[in-house]
Amino acid sequence: MLESTLTWLQPHLESLVSPATWWQVVVLALAAVAASLFNRRIQTLLETQASANQQGFRHIAVRSLQRLLWPLTALAVVLPAKAVLDWYELPLQLLGVAVPILWALALIRFSIYLLRKAFTINPLLKSSESALSVLIWLGVVLHLLGWLPTVLGFLDSMALNLGENRISVLSVIKLLLLVALAFTLAIWLSELISRQLQRSANISPSMRVGFNKFSKFILLTLAFLIALNAVGINLSSLAIFGGALGVGLGFGLQRIASNFISGFILVLDRSIKPGDVITVGDKFGWVEALNSRYVVVRNREGVDTLIPNENLITSEVINWSYADRNVRVVIPVQISYDDDPEQAMALMLECAKASSRILTEPAPSVRLMEFADSGIELQLRAWISDPENGTGGVKSEVNLAIWRAFKEHNITIPYPQRDLHIKSMPAGLKQNS
Repeated sequence: MLESTLTWLQPHLESLVSPATWWQVVVLALAAVAASLFNRRIQTLLETQASANQQGFRHIAVRSLQRLLWPLTALAVVLPAKAVLDWYELPLQLLGVAVPILWALALIRFSIYLLRKAFTINPLLKSSESALSVLIWLGVVLHLLGWLPTVLGFLDSMALNLGENRISVLSVIKLLLLVALAFTLAIWLSELISRQLQRSANISPSMRVGFNKFSKFILLTLAFLIALNAVGINLSSLAIFGGALGVGLGFGLQRIASNFISGFILVLDRSIKPGDVITVGDKFGWVEALNSRYVVVRNREGVDTLIPNENLITSEVINWSYADRNVRVVIPVQISYDDDPEQAMALMLECAKASSRILTEPAPSVRLMEFADSGIELQLRAWISDPENGTGGVKSEVNLAIWRAFKEHNITIPYPQRDLHIKSMPAGLKQNS
C-alpha cells in the first residue's frame, strides 16, 4: 500500500520541484499581491461613488464592481502569464486550475449580490445563496476533473418525450437556472422603472402604482416565456395546456383572479389611491399601499387591515379625500330655554379656535338646529384638512373649551327631562294619598 502511494505521489512531487511549476507559483503570487494592492487602492474610491449614489443602476454597478475587483484583477495577471507560458510550451497545470477557480469566485460573488438586490433578505434567500455557491463550485470541480461532459451527457440521457418536446433532467436544470436569472433581471428592471416613476411629479400616485404593477407583470411573463424558449420548449405546444390552465383558474382561483383584476380597475379609474382616507364597512383608515390582491388600510391605532380589492369594487366605500381632503366636523350642543342662544352661538364660534387643526378657510359656523325636548340644539360646524388623524381629538378640544366658556357665562347644558301630567287617578289611590 505504501509503495503504491509513493508511486502515485512521485510524479506530482517531481512536478512541484520543477522550474516550470515554480514559474506558475510565482505568477500566482504576483497575481495575488497585485490584486490585493490594486483592490485596496480602488475600493476607497468605489466606496465614495457608492455612497454618493444610494440607488439606481450606477449604485448597483459600483457595488458589483467592488465584489468583482479582486478576482478580475487576479485574472488580468494570470491570463497573460498563462498565454506567455503556453507560447514557450511550458506546463500550465497550476494556472489551468487557478483560472476556473477565479472565474467561479467572481461568478459566485456577482450571483449572490444579484440575489440580495433583487429579493428581500429572508431564510429562503439565505438557503439559496448556499445552494448556488455549492452548485457553481460543483461545476468547477467537475470541469477540473474532466467529468463535466460525462455528467451533462448522463443528465441529458434521462429524458422523456411529451408530444413534440423532449424533456430531460438537464433541460429542467437549465430551465430553472434561466428562469431564476430572467426573473432576477425582470425584478431589477421593474424596480428601476418604479424608482423613475417615483421621481416624476407629473404622474399621480395611483398611476404610478398602476404602471409599476403592469410593468412588473409584463416583465415577469416575458422572462418566463424567454426562459422556456431558451431551453428549446415549443411555446405553441403549450396552447392546450394554457387553455386547460385558464379553465382551472376560472373555477378554482376565481376569487384570486377577481381580486387581481379589481386591483387593476382601482388603479386605472383612480377611485382609490395611496394616502386616501376611506371607510369600508366599519373599517376606517388611510390607504398605505395598493397591492395586486389587497389594499393596506391603516387605522388610528396603527393596525393595518388587508382589504381584498374585490370588496372595494362591489361594496360601498366612503372616500373622505376623493376630490378634496377637507372634511367637516359637526359638534352638537344643547342649551337651556332660559339661556340666550345668540350668546351661546358666539361663545361656540370662539371655542372653534381651541383646536389648531380647524381651518380658518372655510370658516367655522354655528347653527340653531331645533327646539328639542330638553333644550335648544346648536351645532358647531368646522373644517379640517387631515382626516387621517381622525376627528376625536378635535371634538374633545372644542367640547372642553365650550364647557369652560358656558361655565364662565352661566349658560346651562340641560339634562334630559320629561314632564308628566296625571289626568285621572283610581279612587283608592286618592284616599291613600
